[in-house]
Amino acid sequence: MTSIDIWKVLAGVAIFLLGIKFLEESLQQLAGRKFKLFLKKQTSNKLKAIGGGAIVTGVLQSSSLVSLMVLAFVGAGVITMQNALAVILGANLGTTIDSWIVALIGFKVNIERFSLPIAAIAGLGFVIFNKQTKLYNWSRFFLGFSFLFLGLGYMKTGIEDLVKNVDLQQYEQSPVIVFFFIGLIITSLIQSSSATIAITLSALYAGAINLVDATAIVLGSEIGTTMKLFIASIKGIAAKRRVALGNFLFNSITVVLALIFLFPINRFITHTVGIKDNLIALVFFQSLVNLLGIILFYPLLNLFSRFLEQRFRTADDETMFIHKVPATEISMALFALENETRHFLFAVSDFALSCFEIESIKMKETELGQKFLALTIVEKYEHIKYLHGEVHSYYISLQKTAEEKTDIEKLDRLMSSVRNSMYAAKNIKDAIPDLEQLSKSSNDIKYNFYLQTQAVVKKFCEKIYELQRGSQTFYLEELVTIYKSVTAGYTTTLKQLYRESTAENVSETEITTLLNFNREIFTAFKSLFFGAKDFLLNKEQSKYFDELPGFIR
Repeated sequence: MTSIDIWKVLAGVAIFLLGIKFLEESLQQLAGRKFKLFLKKQTSNKLKAIGGGAIVTGVLQSSSLVSLMVLAFVGAGVITMQNALAVILGANLGTTIDSWIVALIGFKVNIERFSLPIAAIAGLGFVIFNKQTKLYNWSRFFLGFSFLFLGLGYMKTGIEDLVKNVDLQQYEQSPVIVFFFIGLIITSLIQSSSATIAITLSALYAGAINLVDATAIVLGSEIGTTMKLFIASIKGIAAKRRVALGNFLFNSITVVLALIFLFPINRFITHTVGIKDNLIALVFFQSLVNLLGIILFYPLLNLFSRFLEQRFRTADDETMFIHKVPATEISMALFALENETRHFLFAVSDFALSCFEIESIKMKETELGQKFLALTIVEKYEHIKYLHGEVHSYYISLQKTAEEKTDIEKLDRLMSSVRNSMYAAKNIKDAIPDLEQLSKSSNDIKYNFYLQTQAVVKKFCEKIYELQRGSQTFYLEELVTIYKSVTAGYTTTLKQLYRESTAENVSETEITTLLNFNREIFTAFKSLFFGAKDFLLNKEQSKYFDELPGFIR
């Protein structure tokens, strides 16, 4: 094979992948929310979830994109494990639509005759139109569509040249398993089963491989495409990793069975069904394997879901206390919820310190697991959201059990603490872009303002930590002192920002950044303070703060 042939094939793969990327991005912008809402609505039962996964994948032309949506839904607690697995099964079938389009159009018509004009017109629109307009995204969509077939054209001609210049007869005797691993490796590297199928169709069309070898490559791609989901979930919460494992097991079990019966299945397609066109036979094989996977696993989804629920159960992936106590044991459940609330407050405090790159010896003394402490800022926030969802679900279960007035009061107070703490985490997360800008600024006023805020955050979080770790029973006076210092701090900082000396050294835009940042941080202080207050004080003591004026104006 000449170097020209190699680069022609590789260029074809690159253009094909670029086309898929453009299609995905444009469709996400044009109807991303609609697709998500449709997929969400389709998960009320397993059968609808399979259909929804197939339809959305067929339109978006990316099973990986749909699978990543499912990970987000599961992480947010929007859909159940069994319905998430059903969507994955549907997505596997939906991705074969790409293969049908390529097989029916890509090799039956003159590709350049229609793809070049589309690429020319769409490419001009892509350059001319504003990125915020629909015309831009439609231009990107059609540019991506044309790139699919332009890339396919390069792959096809490159492999045809290979067949002319190289004797491939020596490779026909290779075991089927070799071609299986070729499909697995290629798909794992380029992270697109659609591109692997396009390469395989091109090789089959040019006579470089036979149908049986091509079907083995397709089976390898079915497992290779699960790698992206594994990578996306590796540092996620346990629920996400369970979905990724489920996807891998679905594909692996189906592929192993298909490999065992590979020759009978090929005879069934070519002789019993009577498909003589190798390209159509290959795509039919891919669709048949995924359809058989749905038939095989649909009755077992509930059982499979329970099996996955038992995987990845470590202390760092779950709540610390409430998952160990059933909601029916109200007294023990309230005790567990109290400990969980303290743990949640610690997690939010640690998140705040991490955002400001603050090392706190005191925070390392908490019950927070080492795995949580080692997470990135983004991962910590995602974990905090997950914990909030788990506590909220537990709270709803306890509401059905709690009957005593004191129990109900304590339950509501603890949930209010968790809710306010979650607000604090959200405020800090929203302030991160401004925080990064200030921490890296060459302007002394902006950088010093960051350092000043950093010191205040450290002092505040450690004080809240000390109160939560304390053994006293009356915290009102200390909390009042903290509240007043936070209120005074906000007012003092505002006066500092409005000084003439400050205004002279920063632009109008920069002063707006400082004011917004100040507001977000002190709103976070207020929310975290109320989270600690609800945790430490009873209902009567908390009334004192309801009568105090706020400090955000």
